[in-house]
Formats: sequence, C-alpha cells, structure tokens
Amino acid sequence: MKKPWYQQKWAVFSLHVITWLFLFSLPYLLRSSYKNEGAKKPVDEPGTFFLFGLIMNVLWVSVFYFNAFWLVPRFIYRKRYWWFAFAQLLLLFLLLFTSASLFRLLVSTKVFSVGPHLLVNFFIYLLIFSGSTTYRMVSDKIGEDRRLSEKENENLKTELALLRSQVSPHFMFNVLNNMVALARKKSDLLEPSLIKLSSLMRYMLYEADEEKVSLDKEIEYLQSYIDLQRQRFGNKVRVQVDLQADNEHYQIEPMLLIPFVENAFKHGTTLLEDPMININLQAEKNLLNFSVENRYNGMTVEEKDKTSGIGLANVKRRLQLLYNDAYKLNISNHDHLFTITLQIQLS
Repeated sequence: MKKPWYQQKWAVFSLHVITWLFLFSLPYLLRSSYKNEGAKKPVDEPGTFFLFGLIMNVLWVSVFYFNAFWLVPRFIYRKRYWWFAFAQLLLLFLLLFTSASLFRLLVSTKVFSVGPHLLVNFFIYLLIFSGSTTYRMVSDKIGEDRRLSEKENENLKTELALLRSQVSPHFMFNVLNNMVALARKKSDLLEPSLIKLSSLMRYMLYEADEEKVSLDKEIEYLQSYIDLQRQRFGNKVRVQVDLQADNEHYQIEPMLLIPFVENAFKHGTTLLEDPMININLQAEKNLLNFSVENRYNGMTVEEKDKTSGIGLANVKRRLQLLYNDAYKLNISNHDHLFTITLQIQLS
C-alpha cells in the first residue's frame, strides 16, 4: 500500500527542518531593534554570540531526537521509569555545564549570571523534553493504529482467498480420486486418509477463524496436508519432513506456513526426473525456524490460474503486517533449487 505524500520520508524530513528553522528564528524575528542606532554594538555579538546560539540550537535538536529515538523506547516503553528520570537529570546537567562553558568561552562582552542561566535553560529543556516525548509516543501510536488498520483490511481481503485457495480444487479432486481407488481395493489406508482429510478441512473451516492458534495445531495441519500429498504422488516424489516444537504453548497465526508448502508441491513435482521436497520446522527458545526446499524445472513456464493460492507476494505482505520486524524471510533460487527460509519470533 503506497503511503500518502505527507508520510513520505522526504515530506517528514522537510517538515522537521522547516519547524526547527522557524522555532530558532523566532528570537531574531521578535527581537526589538536597538533604540540608539548610533551606539556602538558589542564587537563579538555578530560573530561569537551567534556561534554560541548556533551550537546550542544544534545541541537542543540533538537532545530532542536522542530522547525521542533512544531514551523513550529503551526506558519508557520498557517501564524503566527511574532509569529514564536519572537519564534526564544527567542529560540536563551535561547541557547546563556545556552551555555555561560555551558562554564563558565565546561571549566575552556579557556577564555570566548563574541564576538566569539555570532558569532559561531549565525551561528550554523542559519544553524540548516534553515535546520530544510526546512526539515519539504520539507518532508511535499513530503508526500502530495505521498498521492495525492495514492488518484488519488485509485480513478482510485475504480471508476468503485463504479459505478458497490454500488447498486448491485440483488437490482435493486428486485426493478424492485416490480414496475412491483405495475404497475399491478395500485398502486399510482409506480410513486414516479420510481422518487426515477431515482434520484438514476442519482446521480450514473452524480453526482458521481464530486470530492465533497453537503451533501444534498448525504443525498437525501441515502434516495432514503433506501426508495427503504423499498419498497423491506415492513414490514419484521424495518428501523429507521434520516438524518439531519444544513447547506446546507457542502461538502462531493460522495457515501462515501452508502457502510455502503448497508452492513446493505445485512447482516441484512436475516435469522433473527426480522430484524432491524437504520441509523442516524447528521451534525452540521462542524462535521458529521454517524452511522449504524443492527442485524445479527452469525450462518450463507454468500458467497461473485462480486456484494457484494467494502467492508468495501476499504471504510477504501478511508477514509484514503480522510481525513487522519480528521475522526474517529469505527466498533463493539457485541451480534448479528453490529454497525459502523463514524465522519468526514467537510470543
């Protein structure tokens, strides 16, 4: 989703620059003119006093962004309020000391007074501190609300697509045909196959409505899907699977991993001499590592249809909305080997 122009980086940067220039120019714009134009102005005011003001303005800007982008996220958001207060006092002391030192060094025509110096700098710091903290918290709240809104809209758009396309009609028809053949042969495999199919359908229709499900249920769904695909292809496709989780209380969004597996079976089972698919899932220490690897024929061009699934681009978008910076997805395509690796920080 393309951001509006006022949310673009160049627009935000320009707004910040214009705001700071306006604020720092106010003292000069509002300063009264000299009553006695014939009086001799201090020699160092046009130069060194301006340099002092410029350096202090740079310091105030630095304090604003240092507080907004470093102190607030690391202390306020982590509820380390005493450390935050200590950091503010330390920062205020350093600024007062720096300001006094610069004044005595650069401004020789004006008498340094401790009381006014402390008072003026304290109120400026209070303004910078409150504005910086408010700016960060409000901007984060707006960003979070916008992301939640995008997530809700994306879920509404993809909910029907997920239910209709995660298991394509082609796959279902092939499974049913295999079951008919098993029934004619009175095979002992028919009953477990029907149980797996019913489990798969139950998960799609009921469990997928939840915001999050246990990782065990997602693994069970993946295993049922893979087992049915194995029944469909038999010994024609070598499938190696390793799905493990060290904690049954892990939570994950439903049907988040299946598009990668479905993609492997779709593109890694046709027009190949030795089809191979490797699927691995390891979850430990609140970290999920998931990988799918399959061979493919780079010489063939497959025609897309409406039953192809939601596609990897849509999965990437869903991951971004659901996990923001708490995931890593790598997709590689080398030597007729297509590999995806996904890492998710679980809650």
